[in-house]
Amino acid sequence: MHGHECALMWHANGLWTGNVKAGQVRCRVRSAEQLIGKAILNHLRFLHYLDEVARVGSIRQAAERLHVAPSAVNRRIQDLEAELGTPLFERLPRGMRLTAAGELFVQYIRSRSAHLEQVRSEIEDLQGLRRGCVRIVVSQAAASAFLPERIAGFKQKHPLVEFQVQVGDHHRALNSLRTFETDLALIFHLTRETDIVRLDELIQPLCLVMHRDHPLAVKDEPIKLRQCMDYPLVLPTPDIAGRQLIDAFLARRSIKLRPMIESNSFEFMLGYLRYELALTFQIEIGISLKDGGLVSRKVADRGFPSANLVLACLQNRQLPLVAYAFAEYLRHTFASFRQ
Repeated sequence: MHGHECALMWHANGLWTGNVKAGQVRCRVRSAEQLIGKAILNHLRFLHYLDEVARVGSIRQAAERLHVAPSAVNRRIQDLEAELGTPLFERLPRGMRLTAAGELFVQYIRSRSAHLEQVRSEIEDLQGLRRGCVRIVVSQAAASAFLPERIAGFKQKHPLVEFQVQVGDHHRALNSLRTFETDLALIFHLTRETDIVRLDELIQPLCLVMHRDHPLAVKDEPIKLRQCMDYPLVLPTPDIAGRQLIDAFLARRSIKLRPMIESNSFEFMLGYLRYELALTFQIEIGISLKDGGLVSRKVADRGFPSANLVLACLQNRQLPLVAYAFAEYLRHTFASFRQ
């Protein structure tokens, strides 16, 4: 070949062959790279079909969530099973259940997907875009006031960053971290696990919460629990960590506080205070007092428990840069509360 021409034989998918100019080579190589990139993403998308079926236990429900035809989902699973030479699911009368091989393969899918998100974040960071998505699971007590304010503050500096927020207890938090469903967890009384890294912790006192017109709200001073016995009490259900702390404390005292209402919704409990002179307990940072309707008071009884807010991630998991940046932002917030 002469000058700027070269011979290039390209047989993959029959894209092109023969003599082309150097400029055309560069252009067509970029096109080939884009096609390869699309092929990788399509492959991961098809693997996501299997992951979604594993999560919901049904091809039909997975197809509805993925906005594709059930036959397409079923075909991709069959193709994967044929390629691997083993069933990935047990076909049951009421759904699909992973086999042992399926469990291993789904774990691989989730780890590869998480790694792809990390690479995307790093590429976007190199480009100075600061895009990406932070996926976090949070306790109810921190979901209504604390976390929304932190996300809003972070987005002032990084407006292109997206967030996916789940609300759940520590069991859901551990599961979502281990299955790569979320990057971070912000959970009260997160149990210590060997595969979970506790990035930071913040001790928060449990406070009494009431409407501003409540008789106990007249003075801005700590309140004895005995003063609460004459008023209706709204408490979390016994499976919630805050309730367990309160019950353990009361069990060592002669005070008997019987809830008139129990709920697993912190939003409901705080909302109910607007309609009756009732009391509930909440962590200090979990109380939104900006509308002026509710007030909080410290508990005067010695030894009344505090709650431990934990920021955590999965061990040996390299977080996407944007998730790491948000974790650092939360750690700075924790430090400001400790001052």
